[in-house]
Amino acid sequence: MSFLTAEWNNLAMINYEINPKILEKYVPPGTELDLFEGKCFVSFIGFLFENVKVLGLKIPFHSDFEEVNLRFYVRRFENGIWKRGAVFISEIVPKFAISFVANTFYNEHYKTFPMKHTLKVNENSREFHYQWKVGNNWNSIHLETRKNPIDIEPNSETEFITEHYFGYNKLSESQAIEYEVRHPRWQQFEVIKNTSIIDFEGVYGKEFAFIKDLKPSSVFLAIGSKITIEAKRKF
Repeated sequence: MSFLTAEWNNLAMINYEINPKILEKYVPPGTELDLFEGKCFVSFIGFLFENVKVLGLKIPFHSDFEEVNLRFYVRRFENGIWKRGAVFISEIVPKFAISFVANTFYNEHYKTFPMKHTLKVNENSREFHYQWKVGNNWNSIHLETRKNPIDIEPNSETEFITEHYFGYNKLSESQAIEYEVRHPRWQQFEVIKNTSIIDFEGVYGKEFAFIKDLKPSSVFLAIGSKITIEAKRKF
């Protein structure tokens, strides 16, 4: 049985090219940075985590919620193949119990803040709006997209960002956690306007404050799907 089953829906992804040296201390042992055409990316993502079940059981009042995270990409060579995965620098959710379980059992870096979202379908477009409150300030991911879905192009930056099927977490300089995330290939909505307001320093500290001055390398909205997260293992 999968450790967790759920849906990841309406994933707003804002991607930035950064200097890989910034991420070196976060790279789990046994993995290396996964680059696309020589470029190193971090992604800022807002989405809906829905119909969550842990070991087949729904947890009352904790089955549907927003999440915002900042992640980067690594790969690990094992049994003759490259496993491509993501490492989460920080994840934000609106419920403390979720943060507690993720941080305790998966060595994640969850934080709990007030959150809300709105989804709107217009005549010729869609709007996706995720908000989270840090201190007295509301941050937001706000994207407007075309109305109809399109396929994600093979060998594109968008495919690179979405096609990572493992999660990795650093436990120490010699040990890490790996878990598998299973989902079908996604479609996307093409973004036509990005009016997001993110206080990177307020949310992630001075180390990542520079992102506010960067132009995103790409912005897109992945439709998402049902997902499963398999049991973790240490290596």
